[in-house]
Amino acid sequence: MQLGYLAATGIFATLFLVFVGAQIRARQYHPALYWATIIASTTVGTTMADFFDRSLGIGYAGGALVFSTLLAGVALAYYRTRISRAALFWAAFILTRPLGAVVGDFLDKPVAAGGLELSRYTASAVLFAAIVGLLWLVPQRAARRAH
Repeated sequence: MQLGYLAATGIFATLFLVFVGAQIRARQYHPALYWATIIASTTVGTTMADFFDRSLGIGYAGGALVFSTLLAGVALAYYRTRISRAALFWAAFILTRPLGAVVGDFLDKPVAAGGLELSRYTASAVLFAAIVGLLWLVPQRAARRAH
């Protein structure tokens, strides 16, 4: 449609917010609504990543740094503020999408385009090792009280 990454991000962010609002108001589980929310979050994350690394020209490594920093800010807000846990969850959920997109692009895009030009298999292995390492380093535990 030739709208550009910023306009596409705005469109999908709006759709995402509509779906999240409907999901929060829903009194029961609606699979179509749930999956529409997930797809919208993934799409807005991808367009957001493309906007940062391509339109702003900061590249894949720069985009990864921006989204890592924003995600760290959300984590800090979780421990240091009284901001709604649901809002922080969705902020983190959204930020992992563009972070994953720019890191994936950084690993497998050609060196001339700012990537490392790893094969898909090697890039997948690197990401898998990072996930396993983070799960080991930051173990999850059950909540101390019911939500």
